[in-house]
Amino acid sequence: MSNLPGMGAIVADGGCGFRVWAPHADSVSVAGDFNEWNNQVHSMEHEGNGYWYGWVDGAKAGDEYQFFLRNGDMELWRIDPYAMQVTNSIGNGVIVDHASFDWEGDTFTTPNHNNLVIYEMHVGSFAGENGTLDQVAERLDHISQLGVNCIQLMPLMEFAGDKSWGYNPAHIFAIESSYGGPDALKAMIKQAHRRGISVIVDVVYNHLGPSDLDLWQFDGWSENDKGGIYFYNDWKSATPWGDTRPDYGRPEVRQFLRDNANMWFDHYHVQGLRYDMTPFMRSVNGGERDIPEGWAMCREINSEIRAKRPDAILIAEDLHGVHAVTDTGPDDAHFHSQWDTHFVHPVRGALTEMRDENRSVEAVVKAITYNYGDAYERVIYTESHDEVANGKARIPTEVNPGDPQGWFGQKRSTLGAGLVLTSPGIPMLFQGQEFLQGEWFRDDVPLDWHLNEEYHGIVRLYRDLVRLRLNNEGRSKGLMGQDMQVIQANNSSKVIAFHRWMNGGAGDDVVVALNLSTNTWGQYRIGFPAAGRWELLLNSDSKIYSDDFGDQYASDVEANGPAQDGMPASAEIALGPYSVVVYGRA
Repeated sequence: MSNLPGMGAIVADGGCGFRVWAPHADSVSVAGDFNEWNNQVHSMEHEGNGYWYGWVDGAKAGDEYQFFLRNGDMELWRIDPYAMQVTNSIGNGVIVDHASFDWEGDTFTTPNHNNLVIYEMHVGSFAGENGTLDQVAERLDHISQLGVNCIQLMPLMEFAGDKSWGYNPAHIFAIESSYGGPDALKAMIKQAHRRGISVIVDVVYNHLGPSDLDLWQFDGWSENDKGGIYFYNDWKSATPWGDTRPDYGRPEVRQFLRDNANMWFDHYHVQGLRYDMTPFMRSVNGGERDIPEGWAMCREINSEIRAKRPDAILIAEDLHGVHAVTDTGPDDAHFHSQWDTHFVHPVRGALTEMRDENRSVEAVVKAITYNYGDAYERVIYTESHDEVANGKARIPTEVNPGDPQGWFGQKRSTLGAGLVLTSPGIPMLFQGQEFLQGEWFRDDVPLDWHLNEEYHGIVRLYRDLVRLRLNNEGRSKGLMGQDMQVIQANNSSKVIAFHRWMNGGAGDDVVVALNLSTNTWGQYRIGFPAAGRWELLLNSDSKIYSDDFGDQYASDVEANGPAQDGMPASAEIALGPYSVVVYGRA
């Protein structure tokens, strides 16, 4: 047995070792550029337990290769399941030497979870019609100028074709070739870190493929004409995306997925993972927990990453409001945070409702106050790749399909941004949201970057909200705190006011007031948690953000009025239509 660790192609001095799991193969060899694709030259030795190993002198990074397997009369050419690069989804594996990349001393510590603002991005459409990771790197200044300190990349695993959302992974260890491959991802992440930007990658472990899936019946064995050694071969195989759920009950498959999760940290210096649709890892239909080994595998991987990398962040797209997803008991899944259905659906519903009288203040209050035990165990947003596609559109388009960038689209979408960036939780934006990108998300339609210039005032509003959320000026620390108290929730006036704080006091206490109606309130009294002067930190109705806004006068206030709303003091504030104002205790 070889003393070289690991799976796949393992580069070492003078050559390369190859290891593959193929328990039903009678023989395995490796062929490639290094032996003129002769499958008779480099036979691999059976190590036991279904593993095969072989050493090839002179094989080097950049060489293409495949495994050749015999199972009875079957002769099978197979791409390495652990291939770190492929020429394309139906091409060849490529040997990668991760140690050859110069990180130039790159180190990066993830900000605390209460100090994150996430920007979800699809590489293929963010920077151009056929976007690449190099083009993303060229646009990183936009992210840093926005003040965002974390980007979440939609799946980068090699997928079928050159354009996709990424949720059809064919080779989970390989970086999508049309995006630029492994070194392009490393270079982009290095540039992000230089700008103070964390990177989270989206991983897909609930199904694979289903097309261009070389893992299918990998070594020739299967039952019930299903997927073979990497997949369930019974009723557990069925998913909404194909009959290709990995077999979480097999130790080798669990190790395969565990190795993949660790790869992103070890070789790409990422700060976190976002798991796609975790309900379909613990159940066949996304409901009951009838695949307990999938739930257990999440816990095993997450517990290991938490122990090895205390500053990492692990996020679940669960959308069932299950506390056990982020709890850390012996039977819980141990994620740090989860996309929160309690927030997105009622808030989007309020923003896109056409009639003010039907807009539910109570629903919005429930959305912004929901808590899993820690304020930052949920990711909150109004737009994501799912929320702006599949029959749904961007908020400006939902509000006014005929004029997405008009007054109603501007006002209600920025009101949503105000809710996202002042409510308890980890806030997330979706690419282009900050400059009123309209229509719906498609992987083959690039962002309209001209809107970034045309609506630079709206971009400034997002930037100012992000700065407040991250307490960049030392006047809004409460927006990073755990605590929240609703001051007023008036369904008649459609006004919500709430208090956020960390420790309390000057520069910490924050009061946020929102108007969910088209009415203008010039002298509207709300309670304040302390008497004295409160500074106006932001007024979303200001004309500095849009010439279309009313610039409803708002200013610092003296909370010297009588007790109100259960608060010891009160003051009159001004609120423009569909607007948010933020006050900080002086």
